Amino acid sequence: MLILILLIATGLLFLKQGASWFVEGSAGLARKLKVSELSIGLTVVAFGTSAPELVVNVFASFQGNDEIVLGNIIGSNCINLFVILSIAGLITPLTVKSSTAWKEIPFSLFAIVILFLLANDHLVSDRFNSMLGRIDGFIMLLFFSLFIIYVFRSLKQEVTVQNKSYSELANYRIVLFIVAGLAGLIAGGKLVLDNAVKLALELGLSEKIIGLTIVAAGTSLPELATSVMAAIRRNNDIAVGNIIGSNIFNILFILSISSLVKPVRFDPSFNFDIYVLGGGTLLLLIAMFTGKEKRLDRWEALLLLCGYIAYTIIFLA
Repeated sequence: MLILILLIATGLLFLKQGASWFVEGSAGLARKLKVSELSIGLTVVAFGTSAPELVVNVFASFQGNDEIVLGNIIGSNCINLFVILSIAGLITPLTVKSSTAWKEIPFSLFAIVILFLLANDHLVSDRFNSMLGRIDGFIMLLFFSLFIIYVFRSLKQEVTVQNKSYSELANYRIVLFIVAGLAGLIAGGKLVLDNAVKLALELGLSEKIIGLTIVAAGTSLPELATSVMAAIRRNNDIAVGNIIGSNIFNILFILSISSLVKPVRFDPSFNFDIYVLGGGTLLLLIAMFTGKEKRLDRWEALLLLCGYIAYTIIFLA
């Protein structure tokens, strides 16, 4: 057990350094392309930090571990929203662009609704077993494609916000930082995840609990490291865009790929977790229009964190 803990600690060090490189390279790329850091956060950073979820889910889908597939995504999104965004918001109030409040956050809420409707076959038919089938996967992939088209179309209308705390990076350094950062994030995430799962199995936890907690927390570590580092460096757009983008990627892209690999059986008990995720996203949307508009204040971040603590207590009860 001591060896597992040491391997987890090593993975955390990989994540910390990988996040630092990845944020710096992504910010440099945003300035070089003359686009906002929000767009980079919603695409490059979100995809990079969602890579562990993708790897885990593809393997879990092949092996028929449906509760790991669902628990990993739903649990990761809950941790992203309630824990990681809260920690970033406690470090510094997160002011966001108007498009985030009016478009990206509502789209992430829309993705949750789509998941609920597609997964709960028993609500609209006589089927006893609810499934995320290949047709459902194609539907989610279609909506994901629309999201990507929206992001890239918006690139033409955006102006880069220059951050004077950064010096201009050469092209080779941008590539090096992003590639090395991604490698560190993925390697660290996998190292933490694999050994955390082994540790959990030794403790006799169920597959669903492992998916919603240990696996979800492990695959969310890149988002945690990246958003916290971005918040410390006052890259608010990357800190927020990473979380919102990752949550959209996780549902509409990673779950769609998982269901295309092999149809995923849906346990209706996951509906409670979907309600929690939807409620938290709605709360975030409301927070954008209360107090100082387009900003997640520290007290609102604390409210989200308290919500997750309450959810965890109910879940473990």
